[in-house]
Amino acid sequence: MSTNQSLEENATQALNVIEDLDMGLAPVVQNWLTPLYTSKYGSFFQQTLFDIPLANFILAVLVFLFILFLRKIFTLLVMVVLQKLAKFSTTYYDDKIISALKAPIRFAFIIIGLHFFFLLIFKETDTVKHILNTLVIYTVFWAILAITEALRGLIYSATGKFNADLSKEIGNFIIAILKILISGVGLGAMLQVWGINVTALVASLGIGGLAFALAAKDTAANLFGSFSLLADKSIRIGEWIKVNGVEGTVEAIGMRTTKIRSFQKSLITVPNHIVANNPIENFSRRGIRRIKMRIGLTYSTSGEQVSKIVEEIKYMLHNHEGISHNDTLLVNFESFGDSALNIFIYTFTATSNWEKYLDIREDVHLKIMHIVEENDSSFAFPSQSIYVEQMPS
Repeated sequence: MSTNQSLEENATQALNVIEDLDMGLAPVVQNWLTPLYTSKYGSFFQQTLFDIPLANFILAVLVFLFILFLRKIFTLLVMVVLQKLAKFSTTYYDDKIISALKAPIRFAFIIIGLHFFFLLIFKETDTVKHILNTLVIYTVFWAILAITEALRGLIYSATGKFNADLSKEIGNFIIAILKILISGVGLGAMLQVWGINVTALVASLGIGGLAFALAAKDTAANLFGSFSLLADKSIRIGEWIKVNGVEGTVEAIGMRTTKIRSFQKSLITVPNHIVANNPIENFSRRGIRRIKMRIGLTYSTSGEQVSKIVEEIKYMLHNHEGISHNDTLLVNFESFGDSALNIFIYTFTATSNWEKYLDIREDVHLKIMHIVEENDSSFAFPSQSIYVEQMPS
């Protein structure tokens, strides 16, 4: 026997988890049922249901229900006690791990119940064993994935030591890689249960390697695009950006795509290679927002009034707490319009926050209206004056 065959047999034997749960139960239970078969009700218990002795079927159902009862007791007592004890610890990760393991452990009770059910009705064939073994391995790796998700905060803390600004983005990327690796190992273990040589299967993929590489071209581009985004620090979660015509708030930067929540609240998924290879307008990093407007005064306004209005608006902006005093500030009588004397105003608010920006802009508008009114002028609107030289006779 070759070494490879020995390793495969050992691996398959190690994965037969269900075999370790037998505990010689079948002959013991059969001895318990013997008095029933020999009693005066023996004819009733010897009847078959789906080729299963009725006594065995009834006992199998009772055992399965008893294990479900144990599951409920375990959930209500053991898990609750563990969660209460975890609250006394200095970290909250043990609370999260216990909560994450609750669902896999509950499912494990169902697998045990199914194992004893099929064992007691003598229907635990090789196929049933393979299915139960697969479910056991699925539950184990489910628990591992749940623990990985529960430790998300710990991973964020670890990545924050290297780069505090990108702790979440890098942490999400590491978690995604771990989940893919864990899922791959779990899938390989489940295939091994069914006698599929995973090593040979992976090697056979080399035959179609070229076709696979061509098919995965975009996936690889997206993967390297995510590396570029993380390395360049061009965007972060929660920032307001515009890229390739898509505008909104960054919700997640994944291995393949970046998710952007638009201001209409729709979720837009953009491939990472598009984000990485197109100009990104990051509104969240500008720090200030521009106010640019033109106001028109009526032609009945005198030159002295216009000069005073311009000076007072300029003075008001220079002393406004919401206006940035380190950036360009322009207030000028710009032009003679068709129906108005136009004053040009160009300045920046001291914040980029949309809500605060609107409040500052509103206050500036109201103050400008007050200045115009105080100087006995008014705002012009499109109008025409018609002069008649002579009325018809």
